[in-house]
Amino acid sequence: MNEIPKIKISEKLGFLAFSGSNNIIYQFKSMYYLFFLTNVLKINIGLAGTIVMAGTIWDAVNDPLIGFWSVNRRFKNGESVRPFALWHCVPWAAALVIMYTDFGVQQNIAAIISLAAYILFEVFNTTCGLPYNAMAGLATSSDADRRSINVFRNLGGCVGSAVGAVSCLPLLKLFGALDAKGNLSETGASGGFIIVAAIFGGLVIGGSLTHYFTTKERVKQISENKERLSFNRILKLLVKTPSWWYNMLYIICYALVNMLLMTSLTYYATYVLGSTASATMIQAAYLIMSIGASFIIAPLDKKLGRRKAMMTGAAIAILGKVWFIIDPFSVGAIYVNATTTGVAIAIAFVLFNTNRNDIVDIIEAREGRRIDSMLATMDNLASKIAVALGTLLCTSALGSAGYDPNLSAQPDLAINVINLMIGWAPTIASAIMFVAAFLLPIEREYEKAREILNR
Repeated sequence: MNEIPKIKISEKLGFLAFSGSNNIIYQFKSMYYLFFLTNVLKINIGLAGTIVMAGTIWDAVNDPLIGFWSVNRRFKNGESVRPFALWHCVPWAAALVIMYTDFGVQQNIAAIISLAAYILFEVFNTTCGLPYNAMAGLATSSDADRRSINVFRNLGGCVGSAVGAVSCLPLLKLFGALDAKGNLSETGASGGFIIVAAIFGGLVIGGSLTHYFTTKERVKQISENKERLSFNRILKLLVKTPSWWYNMLYIICYALVNMLLMTSLTYYATYVLGSTASATMIQAAYLIMSIGASFIIAPLDKKLGRRKAMMTGAAIAILGKVWFIIDPFSVGAIYVNATTTGVAIAIAFVLFNTNRNDIVDIIEAREGRRIDSMLATMDNLASKIAVALGTLLCTSALGSAGYDPNLSAQPDLAINVINLMIGWAPTIASAIMFVAAFLLPIEREYEKAREILNR
């Protein structure tokens, strides 16, 4: 392969910019879209829930469809994914603004417009996400540089999540969507939401363009074969790669561990600690530790090797939950649980994404074809399905345990389920991550692939 220069800091910051802006609008959508549908557009809760559910299902389904489409096409400049950040960022932002626009129409028409806007948003979210997920493998063939890029992606994600979490409320107040107490404004709600959506849309355009103009696709497929790959052929390429199986299992469990903490934290803070606001402080501790851990991942990976570094991350997650499992009502225990999860999640994110980039090389060395976009979207599909099923299981368990949002104090059984979701359930998922990392043959397969690709 041609010698590829070391990736510059400006390029890594381009990845950070995209990741940060993407996570800001993710926070805005997650926190306020259902609320906007029900309280501003006045769509009944059942229909609004159906819109969000349908959009979420489409978000999962469209990943492999768009990934497959992308594998078999090239832009005029010969690149495969980077130009998506240039051409699709504006319609992505426009879809976000439409999602938060009150057209003053009757409920059924408003529901149709909202669903259509949500579907468009997720389409462009996926296409603009292709550079985010695949470019680390296309920007460089250096495993160390790929790992460093993924560290910056993680940093951007943490900063974006934090900015999104703390900025939505004051911005909505500033532009009249909410009153001083944080309740919906009686006069300027619809206009305020449009302005905030436009601001966040502008941020995501800026992040996408920064990513586009600071990065470059340098890794070229070794084979001149441009024969169209069928969906079945792509699946066979993945299935024949042991590293993909174990890495995907690791990704699924990572997603579950993160989802269980984030989903349960507000319930735990409200009904165990007695203060919903305390969830923000716990989440802040989680994000701070995740950011801090980003700077130890490279030396950890170099010293221990990929498998052992991934096992270490899973072990940290497990050990951090021991105190909580023993005493789930301890404030110290929940902070240790959250902060160690933040460390483990950062290690997992950087290393499984670096594995994902390397697995494309492994397949290319064996088959002569690169499938960067398809690999990323298939992993995303698996993790989203797992999170959806996990969320359904958690809510069903809470409902069966007698959870009632109208009660100021929940039944003991419901409290036990909340503690289980933060303690034992993620511990089991982390244990599976540990085993998956132990069995992962990525180092052996990647070393063999590099020998072939460097001939």
